[in-house]
Amino acid sequence: MYRTALRNVLAHKGRLLMTALAVMLGTAFVAGTMVFSDTFGKAMRDSNSKSYSDVSVQVVDRAAGSTASARQKGEGGSATLTDATVQQLAALPGTANARGVVSGFTGVADKKGNLIGQVWAAKGANFTPGQDGKDPRYPMVEGQGPKTAKEVALDRKTADKAGYKVGDTVRVAANGPVVEAKLTGVFTTDDPVVNTGGTLTLFDKATAQQTLLEPGRYSSIVLTAKPGTSQDALLAEAQPKVPSGHQFDVETGAKLNADEQEMITKATGSMRTMLLVFAFISLFVGIFIIANTFTMLVAQRTKELALLRAIGASRKQVTRSVLIEALLIGTASAVAGLLAGVGIGAGMQSLIGSLNENMPNGSLVIKPLTAVVTIVVGVVVTVLSALLPAMRASRIAPVAAMSSGDQPVSQKSLVVRNTIGSVLAGGGLALIGFGASTGDDSGRLPVGAGAFLALIGVFVLLPLLSRPVVALVGPLLRGLGGTPGRLAQQNAVRNPRRTAATAAALTIGLTLVTGLTVIGASVNDTVDRAVTSAMKADYIIGAANNMSLSEQVPAQIAKAPGVAASSALTTSYWDLNGTGTTINGVDPANLDQLTDVKLTAGSTANLAKGQLLVSEDTAKKLNTTTGSVVNVTFPDESTGQLTIGGVYENAGVLGRTLLANSEVAKHEPKPYVSEVLVKGKDGATDGLKQALKDATGANPVIEVKSKQDVRDEFSQTITFALNLMYGLLGMAVLIAILGVVNTLAMSVFERKREIGMLRAIGLDRGGIKRMVRLESVVISLFGAGIGLVLGCFIAWAVNGTLKSSLSGLTTVLPYGQLAMFLALAGVVGLVAAIWPARRASKLDILESIKTD
Repeated sequence: MYRTALRNVLAHKGRLLMTALAVMLGTAFVAGTMVFSDTFGKAMRDSNSKSYSDVSVQVVDRAAGSTASARQKGEGGSATLTDATVQQLAALPGTANARGVVSGFTGVADKKGNLIGQVWAAKGANFTPGQDGKDPRYPMVEGQGPKTAKEVALDRKTADKAGYKVGDTVRVAANGPVVEAKLTGVFTTDDPVVNTGGTLTLFDKATAQQTLLEPGRYSSIVLTAKPGTSQDALLAEAQPKVPSGHQFDVETGAKLNADEQEMITKATGSMRTMLLVFAFISLFVGIFIIANTFTMLVAQRTKELALLRAIGASRKQVTRSVLIEALLIGTASAVAGLLAGVGIGAGMQSLIGSLNENMPNGSLVIKPLTAVVTIVVGVVVTVLSALLPAMRASRIAPVAAMSSGDQPVSQKSLVVRNTIGSVLAGGGLALIGFGASTGDDSGRLPVGAGAFLALIGVFVLLPLLSRPVVALVGPLLRGLGGTPGRLAQQNAVRNPRRTAATAAALTIGLTLVTGLTVIGASVNDTVDRAVTSAMKADYIIGAANNMSLSEQVPAQIAKAPGVAASSALTTSYWDLNGTGTTINGVDPANLDQLTDVKLTAGSTANLAKGQLLVSEDTAKKLNTTTGSVVNVTFPDESTGQLTIGGVYENAGVLGRTLLANSEVAKHEPKPYVSEVLVKGKDGATDGLKQALKDATGANPVIEVKSKQDVRDEFSQTITFALNLMYGLLGMAVLIAILGVVNTLAMSVFERKREIGMLRAIGLDRGGIKRMVRLESVVISLFGAGIGLVLGCFIAWAVNGTLKSSLSGLTTVLPYGQLAMFLALAGVVGLVAAIWPARRASKLDILESIKTD
C-alpha cells in the first residue's frame, strides 16, 4: 500500500500540482511572517540596546511630560526635579556622575518651512557640556554645542536631509512661537528616535527648560555608578533622595533596558499575530482545495480502489494509502513553503527598509521553531483536509465500485449535512444579531463567534444553495452562450458538493473583503457627517502633535486679514455631579457662525450667561435637563454649581459639553487650547489659508486644515488600513483562484468522454472553451455573491458594536465597490478557466470517446 501511495503521487503529479502550490503558498506566508517578525524584532532590540548604555539609575518625572488633561485629573504633584536634586544625587557615595535631562517635543522646519520627519518623532533636549565643553552623549562632527537662546545643534541625519550647514538659520518650534536660531553644531547620536527617522534638536540648558518645560526644571536625572558600585546599590542610595510624589519613577538602567526590550517583543509579537491570522486564513482556504482535489481523485480512482479491496486490501489500508499521499504532498509542499517563506521574510524586510530608510536592519533570523511550525502546519493541514475523502474511499464497496465510476450521494447524507448546516448557520446568525443589539463592545465576542459559526454553516449549506442560485442565472447563460451556456449551467450543478467546495474558497475571501469595505465606508461616512454637519467654520487650526496651542495663537489668528470670526476650543477636566467630564470651552459670541449646534432644548445664548450646554447622551448620564443645576468640582479643588442652559444632538467636533471660554478661564489660568475654528469673510480661500499660516509665524508644527482636509485625513487613514488588509488577503484570494483552476482541470479530465461526444455531434472547439469558461464564471460568481451577502451582514453587526464609541454610526453599503468585487470575481473565473478550457478544446475526439 505504501508503494501504491507513492505510485499514485507520481502518477497524478500534474493533478496534484495546484494542491501542492496552495499548501506551499499558505505555509510560505506562515514561514515568511515568522522570519520577518523575528528579524525585525531583533533589529529593533539591537537598535535600542544602546539607549541605556550610560545609565546606571534614572529618575523620571512623569508629570513633566503629562498632558494638560492628565494634570487636570490630579496626576503629578508640586515637587519637581531641579538643580538641587541633581546636586543631592551627585553627592551620593556610589555616584560617579549625575546629569539633568530636559526632553520634549520640538519640530524643525526645512528651508521651505515644512516639518522635517514625522511629528511623533520630533524631539528636543538640552546640551550639557563638561569641563572640556563637550557633551559625551552628542559628539559633534561639525561646529560646537549651543550656548545661548539663539543657538541650536541638529543631528547629522536631520541636517543632511534639510541641507543645513553650520552657520545657517534654523526655524524650530515646540508648542509656542517659532524660534529662529543659528545652527552651531551637527552631532551624531545613538538615540533610537533619530535612528528611526526622527529629529533631535539641542538647546542650551536654560533655553531647553524654558522652551520644553519651565525654568529650573528637568524631566529626568541620569546617574552613572562608580566602579565597583552595582546599579541596585546605587538605586537604594538614590531612592531616599528623590522628592516625594507619586509621579517619580526610579529604576536601574538594566531594568529600563529590559522593559524596553519586552515592549519591543510585545509589539513585534502583536504584529506577528496579525500576520499569522491572515496566513491561517490562506491555509483555511487551502483546506477546501485540498479536500476537493482528493475527493475528485478518489472518484476518478474508484475502480482502482475497488480492485484493491477485491484482492484483499482492508478499509484501513485504503484510508492509509490516501493519507500517505496527503502526507507526502504536505511534507514536500511545506518544505518548499519554508524555503519560499525565507525569501518572503527577506522581501518584507527589504520592503520596510525601502519605505523608511531609517528603520533598523539586520541579518535574517531563521529559528528552528519557524521550520518546525511551518512543516508541521503544512503536513497537518494537508492530512486533515484529505481525511474525509480517505474515509469515503474506504467505504467504496468492491462490487458497486467495479460497476460504476461515480457513487451516488445518499439522500440520508444530504439530509444530515443540510440539517447540520442549518443549525450552525441559524445559531451563528442569532449570535451575530444578539451582539449587534448590544450597541457596545460587549457584543464583539458574540459577533465574532457568530460570524465563525455562520461561515461554517454557510459552507455546509453551499451544495443546497448552489442549485437554486445557479438556476437564477440559467436564462442569462443560455442567452449569452447558447448551447455551451446551457451545458455550463448543468455542469455547475451536476456535482453540488464539488461546486460548493470550489466556491467556498472565494466565499471566504469576499466575506472578509466585503466586511472590511462596508465597515470602512460606514466609519468614513460617520466622520464626514460629524465634520460637515456640525462645523460651519472654514478652517480648523491645531498642533500637529496634538499638544496645546500657545495661548498667543488664538489672538494672532483673530487679527489675521480675511477672518470674519474665530474661537479657541479649550479643554478642561471637571467633575460634574461626581462624574469626571471633559469640558469644552468656546467663544459664545462667534459660536453660531462657526458651528451648527442642533439644540433639542434651551438656547446657545445661555452660554454667554455662564451656563453649560450638554449633549443628549451626557444629559442622560448626568440625569439632567435644561434648567437643572449640577454640582462642579474644579481642578483647583474649589466647588460650585452650573446651570444646564441647553441640550444638543450628539456632535463629534463639538464634544459632549460646551461652556464659555471666559468661564473656563476662571478656574484654568492656562487652559489647554486644542484647536481654533476660523470663518473667513469670503469663505475658504487660498489667501485666507496663507494669511492664517503667516499669522502663526509659519510655524511648522501648526496645521491649517479645511473641512476637506479633515475629511481627507480620516479617509486616507481608513484607505491605508483597508489597502493593508486587502494586501494581506491577497494570498487567500490567489489560493482560491488556484482552487478554481484545479477543480476545472480535474473536471475536464473526468469528462473527457463527454467532451469527446460533444465534439463528435458538432460542438466546435470554441463552444467547448465557452462552456468551460462560463462554468468557471458561474462558480466564481456564486461563491462571491454568497460572500458579499454574508460580509455585509457581518459588517452591519460589527457597526452595531461600535455605536457607543462612534456616535451616529450607520451602515453604508458602497454599491460601486461591491459591484466591482462581483465583477472582479467574474474576471477571476475567466482567468482561472484559460488553461482548463484550452486543454478541453484540444482533446482528441476518438481518444476521448474510447476513454474508460
